[in-house]
Amino acid sequence: MTETAMLAAGCFWGVEETFRKTPGVQDTEVGYAGGVTDNPDYKTVCSGTTNHAEVVLVTFDPARLSFDQLLDLFFDLHDPTQLNRQGPDIGTQYRSAIFPKDEAQRQIAETKISALAQSGKFAKPIATTIEPWPTFWTAEEYHQKYVAKKRGEL
Repeated sequence: MTETAMLAAGCFWGVEETFRKTPGVQDTEVGYAGGVTDNPDYKTVCSGTTNHAEVVLVTFDPARLSFDQLLDLFFDLHDPTQLNRQGPDIGTQYRSAIFPKDEAQRQIAETKISALAQSGKFAKPIATTIEPWPTFWTAEEYHQKYVAKKRGEL
């Protein structure tokens, strides 16, 4: 049995690479979600007019990696206090967002964000949004497993 998670943590290249190498993750795919345009491509998403986020679709084995543990990794991978940016990448496509597939994932995400906000780990408020499960639009092939391809691993 597998579960699926959809997460946005800035540029999807490095995020996908880390998720892909995590024990319990069975597959990853990068794409666009949460916007207003059908069939978006990288150029239109980067224009800032589609409101899509760069996301990673993660298929995982919940017996080996829980959604809660996946969110721990997600929050360690990026700065969830930055609104619509990660480092030098600026725009809504780089927002921090969780797209829960069901009510259980939504509750876990809400609990995680609340705990992080109260933990004092971050000096600024958490900017990560919880958004409805959207249509997932697969990114162009050259974006898939980009880091591994650049390293010559694939």
